[in-house]
Amino acid sequence: MSTMKFSDLVDMQIKAVAAHGPRRLFGTKIHGKWKWISYAQFGERVEHFRGGLDQLGISPGDSVAIISSNRVEWAVAAYATYGLAGRFVPMYEHQLPKDWEYIVNDSGARILIVTTAEIYEKVKDWPGQVGSLEKVISMHLPADDQASFLAVEAAGRGHPAEPRPLDADTICGFIYTSGTTGKPKGVLLSHGNLVSNVNAVHEIFPLDPDDCSVSFLPWAHSFGQTVELHVMLSMGAQVAFAESIPKLVDNFGEVRPTIMVSVPRIFNRIYDGLNAKMEEAGGLKKKLFDMAMANATRRKELEAQGKSSAIVNLKHSILDALIFSKVRERFGGRLEYAFSGGAALSPKVAEFIDNVGIIVYEGYGLTETSPIVTANFRDNRKIGSVGKPLPGVRVELDSSVVEDSSGDGEIVVYGPNVMKGYHNLPEETAKVMTEDGGFRTGDRGRLDKDGYLYITGRIKEQYKLQNGKYVVPGPLEDQLQLNPFILQAYIDGANQLYNVALIVPDRPALEKWAAENGVNGTYDSILQDSRTKAMMESGIKEFSKDFKGYERIKAFALIPEEFTTDNGMLTPKLSLKRRKVIEKYGDLLDSLWAQVSG
Repeated sequence: MSTMKFSDLVDMQIKAVAAHGPRRLFGTKIHGKWKWISYAQFGERVEHFRGGLDQLGISPGDSVAIISSNRVEWAVAAYATYGLAGRFVPMYEHQLPKDWEYIVNDSGARILIVTTAEIYEKVKDWPGQVGSLEKVISMHLPADDQASFLAVEAAGRGHPAEPRPLDADTICGFIYTSGTTGKPKGVLLSHGNLVSNVNAVHEIFPLDPDDCSVSFLPWAHSFGQTVELHVMLSMGAQVAFAESIPKLVDNFGEVRPTIMVSVPRIFNRIYDGLNAKMEEAGGLKKKLFDMAMANATRRKELEAQGKSSAIVNLKHSILDALIFSKVRERFGGRLEYAFSGGAALSPKVAEFIDNVGIIVYEGYGLTETSPIVTANFRDNRKIGSVGKPLPGVRVELDSSVVEDSSGDGEIVVYGPNVMKGYHNLPEETAKVMTEDGGFRTGDRGRLDKDGYLYITGRIKEQYKLQNGKYVVPGPLEDQLQLNPFILQAYIDGANQLYNVALIVPDRPALEKWAAENGVNGTYDSILQDSRTKAMMESGIKEFSKDFKGYERIKAFALIPEEFTTDNGMLTPKLSLKRRKVIEKYGDLLDSLWAQVSG
C-alpha cells in the first residue's frame, strides 16, 4: 500500500519529477530506435511550455485544446496547462473536422495544439473564425516558426511562470463524451476528481517504478488518460508509445512491458489470434496447448477451494515452460498483469488470458467518474466481475428503472470522482445527477454478497420483444464476437417477434476459410455464397448456445463494411452508434424480420 497522497495534478507531477528525476519516463521509437526522456527532462519541458503559454496570455479558467495521439508533447501541454489553472481539452486525430470545430467552439478554447501538417492545414485559419480561438500551434513546424510547439517552449525558457494556486474544485479539463445519441457533451473534471482516482489506485494497487507499459489507448479518453498517464507518472513508472496497433506485438517484444492497459477489443484479438494459431498448428502442439489450458483451469479451481495438487502443479510447471512461456515471450516475456476497462470483458476471454499467465484485473468506470468506479485488485478478484468500489467510492443500484424481473438495477455512483457536470448543459447534468449527489450511469448491474459488481448491459439499449421479454443486446453481441469469423455484430428485435443480427465478418479469416473450402470469387460473392452462410449460421448457433430461448438469433445478414469511426458507426472510444446503424440498415433489418415472421 502506498502512502503517497496528492492534492492536485500539478502537485502530483512535481512530486513525481522530484522523486524519480533521472529515471526514464516516456519512450518514443524514432528512426528504428527507442529514445527515452527522463522525469527530470519532462519536468523541464513542462516548466518551459507553461512559461510559453503564460506569455500567450493563458489565465486561470482558460481552455487549451489539442488534437493529437499519445506522445511526449501531449503530456507536456497537459501539465503545463494545469499549472496555469487552465483547462485541457483533448481530441482524437481521427475525429472529423466538424467534431473538432464543435469542441473548440463549445469549450471556448483560446489555443489549439495539433500534431501533423495535414491537421494543421485543416485548422490553421480557425483563429478569429471559430469560437474564442486565437492561435494554432503545430508540433510539425520548425523551431524558428512562431506557430511551432518548440517556439512556445523556447519563449517560456526565458520567461518562467510559477504554478498557480489550485484547489480540489479547480476544473483541470473537459473530456468530451462520444455522443452515441447526439452531440458530444463536455464533461467537467476537477483536479480533485482525477487525483481521487490516482490516490485510490495508490492505496489498492501500487506499482513499482520498474513497471512499464506500451501505450496505445488514447489519452483523449478518460481510461487511458487516468490509468496510463496520471497513474503511471505518479508511480515513477515508464510508458512507451506504441507505433500503431498493427505493430503492437512487435513493440511489446522490444520494450518488454510488465503491464498492459487495454480494452476488451484488444484482449479479444489476442484470444482469437492464439486460438486460430493453435487450430492451424494442429497435432501435438494443439494437444499440448489444450492440455495446458485444462490444467491451468483445474489449478485455479483447486486454489479457489483452498487446495492444491502436487501433480497438477508439476504439470503446470512443465506445460507453462513448454507452451505458455512462448506465448508470453511474444509480449516481451515480462508481462505480469493486464488492466481491462472501457467495456465488459468476456469471462471466457479473461480466463483464457489468465491461464496463459497474464493476470487480468478488470475494472469499470465512465468519463463522468474520472473514470474508475470499481476494480479488481490483488487478493480481491473475481473473474466476470468488474471488482469492488474504489476507496471513498460508493455504488448503489436503482431497480426502479429496470423493466424486467432480473433483480438488476441502474448503477448509481457516489464519491469524489463524480464530475462537476456537463459544460453549459445544466438540464443534461440534472438528468444524470440525483438529489444527494449520485451519478446515474445508465448501466445495468448487480452486486454479489461480497460487494463485487457485475455489469449486465446498458439501460438505454434494452428493448422489449412482442412477447413482452426484455433483451439487452450488448453482452449478446460481445459473445458472438468471440467467434473468430465475426468481427462485429449488431442485434435488434425492438417491438418484433424475434431477434435478428447484422454480422460483419473478420475478412482475412473468412477469405482464408473460403480459399480452403473452394468458395471462390469476389468478397461480395463469398458473402452471398450458401456455404458461407451455412458456416456462419453454425458459428452463430455455437456462440449463442448460452443465450436464453427468446434471445436467440432467428435471421442474420452478412455485411461487408466494418463499423468504424470514419463511417460514423462507432464513437471515438469504439462504442456502437446504434441509431446510425438503424439509419443505414433499416431496410435490411426489416427484410430479416419479414423472413422470420412471415
